[in-house]
Amino acid sequence: MNTATIRAVIGGTLLMASCLSASAAQPLPISPEHPNSQRISVEMQGAGTDIILIPGLASSRDVWADLSAKLRKSHRIHLVELAGFASTPAIANPDGKIMAPAVDAIAAYIHAQHIKAPTIIGHSLGGEMALMLAARHPDLVGRVMVVDALPFYSLLFNPAATSETVAPQATATRNLILGQSPEQFAEFQKASLARLARTEAVRPALVAAGIHSDRKTIADAVYEVMITDLRPELGSIKAPIEVVYAYDTLFGIPADSVDAMYSQAYAAAPDIHFTRIDDSFHFIMLDQPERFSDAVESFLNGDASEMQSQTD
Repeated sequence: MNTATIRAVIGGTLLMASCLSASAAQPLPISPEHPNSQRISVEMQGAGTDIILIPGLASSRDVWADLSAKLRKSHRIHLVELAGFASTPAIANPDGKIMAPAVDAIAAYIHAQHIKAPTIIGHSLGGEMALMLAARHPDLVGRVMVVDALPFYSLLFNPAATSETVAPQATATRNLILGQSPEQFAEFQKASLARLARTEAVRPALVAAGIHSDRKTIADAVYEVMITDLRPELGSIKAPIEVVYAYDTLFGIPADSVDAMYSQAYAAAPDIHFTRIDDSFHFIMLDQPERFSDAVESFLNGDASEMQSQTD
């Protein structure tokens, strides 16, 4: 495996991150008057302290099904889904922005629902949104868990990348997605999911639901995540951050190298902890559901250590 391929496997190729079967949830509107009210839909479950779960690119809220089934016994769970992904209809989006307005919509939802200092857990693109929410609305967030995501996605391919230098590649990637035929898009997803989900049984559902997401929304989100560097904003985050990331020997590099990549990327965060979950690809909650659930419970209970791994 070459360096670019290794990095793509480590972080997950967001271009082809997919979703589980569509949820039948009904949207919980923020307010019809809010400019971003249609950017997200939310399903609420359980009762107790609040946890907001944000899935990744083209992902359904159902990606959290195992975790939410456990957490809703003692927490109130807010399962977010972005417009254009999975079962939530796409909306007109002339400026091409996906993440930033969806983050503002989540902030507005927190205000509208009178939620006090919720825990935010986000996977992949949803993890970057969790960071963005905590940085730009620091007084709204109690704590943050980022699942297999960096504060600047393009570091996976070039450690020296900047938003400016990666823009041409981001444009080319967006155009590639938009230019594929339905058959090409489906085949590309199948090949990519072999790198994103170690558990073969979950891949068909991931591919099928990804295909049903809105293509332009996916393309716009990929462009945005590739050029968005949140490292300068990490210092604005008041909430403690837990980063959970995957490692597998199939990556072809030592675990220490992966540890170092994450530590360096988050160096500017004032309160940061890390948990590595081994024998997993990008969809940690599907590849290692028990270990992931244990990591979440430790995080919620304040048991995070400076650097830990789960290999048993």
